[in-house]
Amino acid sequence: MYNHILIPVALDHEELVPGKIDVARRMLADSGRITLLTVLEDIPGFVSELVTQKQENHLTQKITGVLEKAAMGSDDIETKVVKGKPGVQIAAFARDAKVDLIVVGSHSPSTQDYFLGSTASRVARRAPCSVFILR
Repeated sequence: MYNHILIPVALDHEELVPGKIDVARRMLADSGRITLLTVLEDIPGFVSELVTQKQENHLTQKITGVLEKAAMGSDDIETKVVKGKPGVQIAAFARDAKVDLIVVGSHSPSTQDYFLGSTASRVARRAPCSVFILR
């Protein structure tokens, strides 16, 4: 059983979160906790000049709301939003927060994924703990 399970949430796949939570709960220790984490990638400088509202404030609030909705008011689920590259920041968060297990989703691999690598494969390579990859 795991004491702290991290579930990275890609906002374009938020419909997969309930299934990830179900899997995590089956592996969670009685007094354990789950963290839902979304990583915001930096927008390019030439785009940020055209944005009138600070990206971090607006998007962080909106994404936190999405994560809290996915947590369904559960006391053992917390939500976090960080900035950076997902494959790097997920592993860094897991290390800093002393996560025991990362539950990450993956789509079926294609030729493009083998050349570019997916977030799931980057997390699996960098993670300081076990990684459970759901398909």
